[in-house]
Amino acid sequence: MSDGDVFILDNGAFYAKAGMSDWNKPKTVLNCITKAKSERRRPFVGNQIEECRDVSGLFYILCFQRGYLVNWDIQKTVWDYMFSQECCSVSFVETPLLITEPLFNFQSIQEAMLEILYEEYDCDAVCKTTSVDLIAFNYVHGDHSIKPLCCVVVDMGYSFTHIVPFIKGAKLKKAIRRIDVGGKLLTNHLKEIISYRQLNVMDESYVINQVKEDSCFVSQDFNEDMRIARKRYPDNSIARDYVLPDYTQIRRGYLRLLDPTKNSNDELQTLRLNNERFVIPEVLFHPSDIGIQQMGVAEAIVDAINACPDETRPHLFSNIVVCGGCALFSGMQSRLQKDVRALAPEEFNVNVIVPKDPITYAWQGGKEYSQSLSFLKSCMSRSQYEENGIKHLIEKYDH
Repeated sequence: MSDGDVFILDNGAFYAKAGMSDWNKPKTVLNCITKAKSERRRPFVGNQIEECRDVSGLFYILCFQRGYLVNWDIQKTVWDYMFSQECCSVSFVETPLLITEPLFNFQSIQEAMLEILYEEYDCDAVCKTTSVDLIAFNYVHGDHSIKPLCCVVVDMGYSFTHIVPFIKGAKLKKAIRRIDVGGKLLTNHLKEIISYRQLNVMDESYVINQVKEDSCFVSQDFNEDMRIARKRYPDNSIARDYVLPDYTQIRRGYLRLLDPTKNSNDELQTLRLNNERFVIPEVLFHPSDIGIQQMGVAEAIVDAINACPDETRPHLFSNIVVCGGCALFSGMQSRLQKDVRALAPEEFNVNVIVPKDPITYAWQGGKEYSQSLSFLKSCMSRSQYEENGIKHLIEKYDH
């Protein structure tokens, strides 16, 4: 095994974050194959999507379904691209691989993944972990005057949102909570609302995902924002026009202020967005609004902390780390801070942290972890695999 260099792959359901441990930041690759209506013959793997001339009607073929890796052919195609010259150019004969898997991953999926890594990619050593473990590792080993003993990781992923309390580096399984709301559901919900109100965009996942990223924000006072959204121009400070891409001049759409002087036959196609801008992220706080009978994020955080030992609770409330794509909505940190504060016992200090880059934070944690002693201990070597088989490895290393 070589000194130092490790290939870190945070294999998310929508974005995979990949790179060597001596890189400053990873490459973020779409973890799926995309096909365009305009170019039927050619599938686009990962970031090749940028070569597609017209991404209207683009559809994703995903490796993950409901948070678990099920489509191995697609995953292998994406990995081939990621490990190639075109993307990261890595050979696993000398380089150990640190790879993430979902929480509570099925044993059959773990076995299939390890088999592919050892047999197809000739991995010399593999260490598998979860992205929440890496987030917690990154947070605890970060810049603190006093190293925190506990933290709560809120991972707002593509398929689910997980709330995972860590006590002295170990996750407390009985306190983990999952909400069946993630980035995918929010994009689909926005597609339905826009299709019902204005324009049929049910086939436009790619574009509407960009609309969501560019225009949605987390409301700090839902009822007040609803009141503003009912007003007409110029008293309505929330409504905006989203200019849709035309793929000649505009590659990616953008938000602009309403302009009543623009006549309706303006050559650019626009969507008028009003309360959709904050109603979509609100589903994370109130899943029952769309018929999912589960707690919202703030209640789930408090519920998870209450399932932990009494003496850990003050530490957990003051170290809540929020990661994943949905953490990028503006206003997420302040709204979670306010909602958790309202539900928490008043003698506890509540502190919600959203890192600067919540999407690559787990990868950065992997970079830290790959240089630690515990990484070397948890590596599964090729010789162990050949000697004892996969089942033995999973039983030995699954903590």
